[in-house]
Amino acid sequence: MDIKAEQRYLLISPKKVRVVVDAVRRMNPVLAAETLSLVRKSAAEPLRKVILSALANARVKGLSETSLIFKEIQVGEGPRLKRGNPVSRGQWHPIKKRMSHIKVILMTTEKPMKGGDPTSRNASRGDIAHVTKN
Repeated sequence: MDIKAEQRYLLISPKKVRVVVDAVRRMNPVLAAETLSLVRKSAAEPLRKVILSALANARVKGLSETSLIFKEIQVGEGPRLKRGNPVSRGQWHPIKKRMSHIKVILMTTEKPMKGGDPTSRNASRGDIAHVTKN
């Protein structure tokens, strides 16, 4: 089961965010959230919030935090704000303020039980021995 969380239009360059993401990509999500609170980079706090949001989404779905791993952490480029710095002779030097989109996808390491609930629609005929409905 995949759990997703996303932060869009973050006013930090994707290049700067990817440095922080690469540091925590192989960690456990709970450990990554704790580690990011100690990292002194501007992208660490927004990334920590996205990971905590994904963990909260997993809790809502009834999954334990210890059985989760990162399936994917994407850092995409958002729109750019075009600003400029005026210089002599009526010219200007362009400044592109880049935005990022962060997407965190978690997955469980537990294998789902085969068969599941015998009253479910997905149960095969061989799994249903005798089901009585009230």
